[in-house]
Amino acid sequence: MNDERTELYADPDAPFSEKILPLLQKLRNPSPVQQEESSSLHLRLSEQWQQSGVNFATSTGELESRHREARRQLMNCIVPTAGLGPILHEGGTYFGCWLESTGTINTEVLARFLPEVAENTYRGFAAFQREDGLLPYKITPDGPSYRQIQLVTPLARSVWNYGRLHEKETSADTSDFLPVMYEAMRRYDRWIGTYRDTRGTGCVEAFGAFDTGHDLSPRFWHVPDVPYRGDAAACDPHSPLLPFLAPDLTANIFCQRTYLSKIAERLEYPDAGQDWLRMAEQTLDSLYRYCFDEQDQFFYDRDRHDQWVRVQSDVLLRVLACEVGDGEFFAETLRRYLLNTSKFFAKYPLTSIAMDDPRFDPFNHYNSWSGPTNFLTILRTPHAFEHHQRHVELSWVLHPILSAFARSDRFAQCLSPWTGEMGFTEQYSPSILALLDIAERLCGILPQPDRTLAFTGLLPSAGDHGEEIAGDTAYSRTVDGIHYELVNTPDRCFMYKNNRPHLSFPYGLRIVTDRAGNLRTCIGMSVQTVRGVVRYDNQELEVVVKGNEIQEYEQKEQNFRTVGDPGIAYPSYG
Repeated sequence: MNDERTELYADPDAPFSEKILPLLQKLRNPSPVQQEESSSLHLRLSEQWQQSGVNFATSTGELESRHREARRQLMNCIVPTAGLGPILHEGGTYFGCWLESTGTINTEVLARFLPEVAENTYRGFAAFQREDGLLPYKITPDGPSYRQIQLVTPLARSVWNYGRLHEKETSADTSDFLPVMYEAMRRYDRWIGTYRDTRGTGCVEAFGAFDTGHDLSPRFWHVPDVPYRGDAAACDPHSPLLPFLAPDLTANIFCQRTYLSKIAERLEYPDAGQDWLRMAEQTLDSLYRYCFDEQDQFFYDRDRHDQWVRVQSDVLLRVLACEVGDGEFFAETLRRYLLNTSKFFAKYPLTSIAMDDPRFDPFNHYNSWSGPTNFLTILRTPHAFEHHQRHVELSWVLHPILSAFARSDRFAQCLSPWTGEMGFTEQYSPSILALLDIAERLCGILPQPDRTLAFTGLLPSAGDHGEEIAGDTAYSRTVDGIHYELVNTPDRCFMYKNNRPHLSFPYGLRIVTDRAGNLRTCIGMSVQTVRGVVRYDNQELEVVVKGNEIQEYEQKEQNFRTVGDPGIAYPSYG
């Protein structure tokens, strides 16, 4: 540690060194993650994880051990399946990989840690595509299943983000990955248009509750769980209500087509790119025309009689996560719904239906989308918020969840919105990945699809009853062969590049760099205006940054200038 001590004391922030050194020592000499069995697969996965350089340390509390346990249990969710090799499984009571979750948002997060498994998981759905273009809704040890569609996070967005994130680290940019996935998604889009628009509205129709993964939701009371006779192309002719014009399914296809346009352009299919954008706009127009209630400013299903299915559910968040609506609309949605303590902003947010709905049921000891907070919702939330630069508001959602993790004894599917108690099942990969994602997003090093790195200077807030869950934190990650470390204290945050001091900044900021560590922007992550000094490249840069404000570093002028300032949307109560 002598060399480290010399480097630190040469830094103007030397008074913090005695706090930083123990955390750096824990990062650089991590405790091993003990597996229940040391199989050859677990050893390969452990090697891949080590290549990511990811480690997390805290000065106190239980969060560090929970993070280590999440890593251990994640390896148990990766299973050779149906001849595909190792792919991600949903975990818990779910033995397989579901397109709405495992094959999209779960794997999108996993790709930051185990990219080879992520690519293998994506490829599995293309490999099992049916001749008519239908993708399986799940892949299990028994093979693929096609009974329903089950769409939430757009596959094309996940595939695009994976390709951008790892184009220099894996075969994603040079192999057949993008062409194979593009062709599979192109054929699937044609299947959806052929069989899921029976009313000719341009919307995507739900033929049952499982099409959206909304088990037990009052949204689907009195309709079948699955399409007619287990045929994804068949709607029950005896149902008095179906088919529904489904806003989340429609938004999914809008976003899917938007990202297919990006992929087509990347593959140098420019005409196809423009065609996808045109179709995306048509889908968006149908979404607003048929599924958006102007009075409530909410997206609802329409049943076969054109009645609104007035259940305010996480459908709203799903639509927003598909990049529907502008910044002004998102801000109003935050105030009216997502940050409203009568609607979705429970003590442990975000609930699966609005709390002021008489059908709301917070019971969390079974697979339910009728009230409890689901970890799939937690995984899907960041994209909706960060797409509109709502970083501060997102932290209000994530901090209570991190607190719940710190005192949990398992990784469940859902938790109580009142108490944070873990509910149904265990070793559930969306829950495991949610902890890994939140730690990286709030106080770690987050690689982003735009080829930047986000170093976030926050600390996990004191948990329930004021109990400390982490204290100071440290996080490490290796990107393009460069090893980065971030140490956060309540006053100041310190970034290291290849074990040497590189940059320091006031608590409450997010520093964004390119992948080589060159300073690009800073973002206000606190409701309080952050004032202080960013030390970088032998410079002392004075900063005053409001919550959610984005300031761009101007190297020539050696200062920051504001390039975005959406303000803050505060919680409401009814």
